Amino acid sequence: MKGPNIACNPAIGGDSAVCEVSETNGNHGLKKGQTDASCRFGHCSNGQPVLDRMHYHHKNSGFSQAVKCENGHATVPESCEKDLNEGKMESERALQRICSLVYSNPGRRPTGKVLSVIKKSPRRDTVVGFLAPFSELPDAEQQRNQMNMQVSKRMNHRATSSFSGLILLLPTDPKFPHMVVSASTLPDSVRKQLEEGDKVKELVAARIFAWDEESLYPCAHIIQFLGKGGQVKTHMDAILFENAISDTEFSPESMACLPENCWKIPPEELEVRKDLRNILTFTIDPPTATDLDDAISIEMLSGGIVRIGVHIADVSYFVHPETALDAEAQIRSTSVYTLRHKISMLPSRLSEDLVSLNPGGDKLAFSIIWDIDPHGNIVNRWIGRSVIFSCCKLSYDLVQDLICSDGTKFISAPSLQVYGIFGQEDVIKSLRCLYDITKNLKEIRFKGGALSLETAKLMILFDEGGAPCDSYRYERNDACFIVEELMLLANMSAAEVISNAFPNCALLRRHPEPNLRKSREFETFCARNGFELDGSSSGQLHLSLSRMKEKLKDDPVLFDILMLYASKKMQSAEYFCTADLISKRDDWAHYALSVPLYTHFTSPLRRYPDIIVHRTLNAVIEAEKMYLKHRRFPTGQDGFNEMMNRCFTGLQFSKDAVESKEGREVLSAAANKFKVPSSDNLGEIAEHCNERKWASRRAEEAGQKLYMWDLIKRKEVLVANARVLGLGPKFMSVYVPKLAMERRIHYDEVDGLSVEWLEATETLVLDACRNRPPQRRGNQVKYRAIEEVAMVVNPSESMLSEEDEESGATEAGCDTAKSVLLSDEAVKSQVAPAVLPLVIQYLNDIPVVLHAIGGEDSAVDIGVRLYMSSYFR
Repeated sequence: MKGPNIACNPAIGGDSAVCEVSETNGNHGLKKGQTDASCRFGHCSNGQPVLDRMHYHHKNSGFSQAVKCENGHATVPESCEKDLNEGKMESERALQRICSLVYSNPGRRPTGKVLSVIKKSPRRDTVVGFLAPFSELPDAEQQRNQMNMQVSKRMNHRATSSFSGLILLLPTDPKFPHMVVSASTLPDSVRKQLEEGDKVKELVAARIFAWDEESLYPCAHIIQFLGKGGQVKTHMDAILFENAISDTEFSPESMACLPENCWKIPPEELEVRKDLRNILTFTIDPPTATDLDDAISIEMLSGGIVRIGVHIADVSYFVHPETALDAEAQIRSTSVYTLRHKISMLPSRLSEDLVSLNPGGDKLAFSIIWDIDPHGNIVNRWIGRSVIFSCCKLSYDLVQDLICSDGTKFISAPSLQVYGIFGQEDVIKSLRCLYDITKNLKEIRFKGGALSLETAKLMILFDEGGAPCDSYRYERNDACFIVEELMLLANMSAAEVISNAFPNCALLRRHPEPNLRKSREFETFCARNGFELDGSSSGQLHLSLSRMKEKLKDDPVLFDILMLYASKKMQSAEYFCTADLISKRDDWAHYALSVPLYTHFTSPLRRYPDIIVHRTLNAVIEAEKMYLKHRRFPTGQDGFNEMMNRCFTGLQFSKDAVESKEGREVLSAAANKFKVPSSDNLGEIAEHCNERKWASRRAEEAGQKLYMWDLIKRKEVLVANARVLGLGPKFMSVYVPKLAMERRIHYDEVDGLSVEWLEATETLVLDACRNRPPQRRGNQVKYRAIEEVAMVVNPSESMLSEEDEESGATEAGCDTAKSVLLSDEAVKSQVAPAVLPLVIQYLNDIPVVLHAIGGEDSAVDIGVRLYMSSYFR
């Protein structure tokens, strides 16, 4: 049975498009050309169908006119509702049949046809590539003449009498087609170089301005020349441009929103906040962190109760709604970290000084405080604005040392500088108590069904000149989990409060269940390798992976591969407005955390959604005070006794109070005071923040790859072992564990290499071939040089490779950091080259060489070749 044709092959760059739903065998109940308005199936970025993830577009966001497919997901605009109501029942039945077919045939990929483009994708404005003459194409002259005729018509309104033809733009993104650019718009030096038949080895930034239906290639216009290809700065600028990330200074209007240089906390502000300056409080961050979002406090109470507080920088006090600073922060939406550079969401004076919870001074904070009993149960909670005093800034590595030692040798350490009334002994004692409590909280969380896909992270080291010099795999330690558990608890508490008080306009974060097709592929992979997998829930999946980890304690590489594949089946978490899913409360849940409600509250210095959540919490707190005052409950701040009276923010939430006439009135008044966005506006904000979050992630990943490319280029080659993941007659897929990357090696039609593929045993045999196989008449085969597939070395040569992890690896200040690349100072072990004939089977280890590809006139990439000896058995 064939799968249904249901849409959509997205237009260039993810344009919104009308999509045709059609049948493939005449039995699916859909007529050819019928448009199913409810269809939410499509293709994700890697071309695979997405069944569960949905995006919500709003009536005032410009997504109107017709049924559209945005990022591969069809939606129903309001303007179409009237026309669609007549066929609503038929469409619903058709959708049910499509769902049944897709779920019963997960291996089939639904396809479709784009009928028209409704909304142009922003990616059309962020094209990066290299210029080249038309001679780069087959049938170049014929295509040039055809394109000249088509583009002359299109460009007539902007072309001049000196129009002299077209040149090619070769995008670095393989998802884009080749494009054409008018030669008349280019500098004379560039045009001359192209006329001589050479590529221009400069990266250019361009935008697409037209693509006629009869045209093979879109027409682009060059915006700027980014710089010489092959240079890290040029390619980093290209990455930022591709993802529409601005590295410009903040506008004068935004800077004018900041307080004066001599600003201090006003006395009247101190009077209305909870004074926590005499509570032991500190921050735990990476040693290089300058924007300190969060601090932690701890108090010991009677009866074994421990009072723990999470205090977040009160950004909403400084960033007011409907100001230039707020508008610019919303546009940026997130800070972007590209290893050597940070692009901040907020001005540095705000994020690193005024608001940052630096030690040794009074700071404004937004606090959530819990009373926790010895069993890990939360018995009380307080949420509100506060003023704190952080006594010290701790690094993760120092905290790890302190909680794992007796502490005596750190008492006089200069790295543990403590301000105020507390001493080093108080800090060390509190850290160990925090570790015990958060360890208990973590155990409770995973017993409740949470999932962890934690793997070692590849990190890059830089020399004094800023060039990459080495890399290492970093595994988070217990100190990281102390912070993580408390931040998760704070985010869950904030989500609970704002969604209870404002069920129609709360900004939450959801994580859909895994992609069904990829889940089944992962189950097949596990079964093939003899592992039992229960993926019925996040908790069962976590238990299955834990059992696999124990079983594979002697083969960590295979476990890394399992974790890689487990991660691939996961969908991305996303922000959403509760009004968009008001009738689907189950879809609010966070799959990996296994909680019904979650949001982001703890990082307002680098995430705009956290600022929105702070404003919403402020409105809830204000409404609660007004309600209690009206009901004549005490709201004084003499200690924490008022915790029990908190009907909006406390543990004992009163639905009756919120839904009462007084409750609705005070919540509405508070929402207006703090300018909580309406549901329509909040939906747009969530959508924009999602897009900026994904763009930031793409930029960070591309930056990581760029610096690794530069590092390997400087080393010339990297010799390593790889694990075979797939085999066939033409290519193999390998996993390089030291760099956590998967690559292909193509070995078909290679001069001097014979390939024998034994289908029955799934075995590959590579051997030397001194004579080329006979060719059929008329069959022109272009053989590749063996150097494209393998590095062949003389047996007497000594190729150094991966560092011996037990012999003085680069520590970089962390016990769990191990160098993985060639380093002059490190002790090396040798990886022996393979000897022909080479017999390879699934999951075999083979020696490979990694090398830098492209850069000067094409996209940067990291290639993999076989590492072989010239000696033959």
